[in-house]
Amino acid sequence: MNILFIGDIFGSPGRNLVKKYLPELRKEFDIDFCIANGENAAHGKGLTEKTAIELFGSGINCFTSGNHIWDKKDSIDYIKREKRILRPLNYSKDAIGAVYYIANVGRSKLAILNILGQVYMNPVDSPLFALEKILPSIKEVTNNILIDFHAEATAEKRALAFNFDGQVSAFIGTHTHVQTADEEILPNNTAYISDVGMTGPHDSCIGIKKEIVISKMKNSLHLPFQPADGGLQINAVVISIDEATGKALNIQRIRRKY
Repeated sequence: MNILFIGDIFGSPGRNLVKKYLPELRKEFDIDFCIANGENAAHGKGLTEKTAIELFGSGINCFTSGNHIWDKKDSIDYIKREKRILRPLNYSKDAIGAVYYIANVGRSKLAILNILGQVYMNPVDSPLFALEKILPSIKEVTNNILIDFHAEATAEKRALAFNFDGQVSAFIGTHTHVQTADEEILPNNTAYISDVGMTGPHDSCIGIKKEIVISKMKNSLHLPFQPADGGLQINAVVISIDEATGKALNIQRIRRKY
C-alpha cells in the first residue's frame, strides 16, 4: 500500500499546486491513498466546505488538521458531517468532528488519526494517553494506521513516535511548515518524519507575505496576514506499508519546486 501524505496546504497557492500536480504524483508513485493536512487551505487559516470539496475533487482522499481547524466558523456544520475531515483526537470529547477515519484501500483498510502536541501549544489533553486509549479498538479493525502529530516541538514528536513504534504504520509530524530531513523507519517498523513541511508559497514566512511579518517585528503593528504567492513547492512523503502486517517498508520525502 502506497500512501501519499501532503504537508500543510497553504491558501490558494497550495490548492492550485495540488489541483495541477497531484494527478502526476499519484501516477508517478503508484499511490493508493492520499492524505493532506488541510487546516491552512482556506486563505491560510481553516478549511471551508468549498475548498474541501475542491481538493477532494483533485484527488485527496482524507484531510487531517490541527489548531486552525475551526477558524472558518461557517464551515463548522460541514466539518461536523464530513467524516473524511479529522479534528485532533485530544481536544475535548465534546468537540465536533471525526477523530479517525477508516478507509477501504483495495482489499485492505487504512486508519488515519490526528493528534495535537502540548509543548508551545494551547492546552489540550495528553496526546499519549489519548492514543493509548483509542488504538486497541482501531487495531481490532486494521493494523494499517497512520498518525498525523500536529505539534511544535521536535522532541515531543520523536518521544511519542518511539513510544508508539511498532503499534502504528506511520507517525508523521506537521505544523511548522518547514520540512525536516529526518525521515526514517524506526526500529520496530514505524515510518517517521518530524515535519512533512508546507505545500504552497515558500518565498514567505511559513506562508505569509514576509514584508508583513517583518513590518510587525519593526513597528509592532499587527497588520492582517496575507498569503504569499512566490517560491511554490509541494512538500510531501510517500509511505509504503506491508498491508498484511501494518509494518512500514519505506518512507520517501518529496520536495518539488515549481
